[in-house]
Amino acid sequence: MKKLKNVFLLMLTMIIVMSPYSNSLAYTRSDLDSKINATSSVILKTVSKPEVSSLGGEWVILGLSRGGIKVPEKYYENYYKKVEETVKSKKGILHDKKYTEYSRVILALTAIGKDPSNVSGYNLLEKLADFEKVTLQGINGPVFALLALDSGLYEIPLNRSAKTPATRELYIDYILKRQLSDGGFALSAKTADTDITAMVLQALAKYQERKDVRLATQKALSCLSKIQKSDGGFESWGSANLESSAQVLTALCELGISDKDRRFVKNGKTVTDNVLSYHTKNGFLHIKGGNGNTLMATEQAFYSLVGLQRTLDSKTSLYRMDEKVTK
Repeated sequence: MKKLKNVFLLMLTMIIVMSPYSNSLAYTRSDLDSKINATSSVILKTVSKPEVSSLGGEWVILGLSRGGIKVPEKYYENYYKKVEETVKSKKGILHDKKYTEYSRVILALTAIGKDPSNVSGYNLLEKLADFEKVTLQGINGPVFALLALDSGLYEIPLNRSAKTPATRELYIDYILKRQLSDGGFALSAKTADTDITAMVLQALAKYQERKDVRLATQKALSCLSKIQKSDGGFESWGSANLESSAQVLTALCELGISDKDRRFVKNGKTVTDNVLSYHTKNGFLHIKGGNGNTLMATEQAFYSLVGLQRTLDSKTSLYRMDEKVTK
């Protein structure tokens, strides 16, 4: 009997080792760190002078700063000067309809310890106090407004020109009312969009004390778990891509959920494994087999991995930056 038991254990061990879904294929911490370091070098080489822009701008600043990456002297100062020049030249109006422009800049400024309430004499936070204008973009507006406001635990200032003064509660309620029957969220579709669902979860992560938010969160997580692919990845608009996986990874980290949570492991592969599978020496691919690396994919992969790294190191999450703010 003992001999048979030993034979069984040996066979079981061989099956585990030889299995294509063995844990030996999962990412390691050293692999994660090396990919982050390699990608930061690519980003710094590609974006030597960050602009006020959704590409080569704020997401680069966020990722590098939160990753504690050593940057060239005056890298952040030069970016801040660019922000000052832009805000001043536009008389405080970054965009008259896309208020995510303000949210994105606020996130970057918070990451480098700058005050978004006084940029060349303009209070960028004031723009997020106008509920109607922020929600002109649909669900994206309040999602990023919450991320920006909560990044430094900022109070919403008074905006005398706002027809409806914004509150965090108004933004949260706006988002919750747009949850779809499958548990996900989307800009206009009737079924869940991976990216939007993940970004909603990032914004709602800080409000889990609310019962309705917790319930909505669990439904959204269940939805994402169901649509996760067999390789641990995700798709959007019918196409598997890096950015969708990166947004889900960021959401899990913001919620304090391990990427190894059984709900998000498919055939032994985590969403992190999937994100790393898009890596090349020149950054990250948008889609596998695509025409080279893209800056958008590289930026999103980078800050999602930085978020994971911070989580593993028991640091505050990617978007929880109130330690950066001088009270």
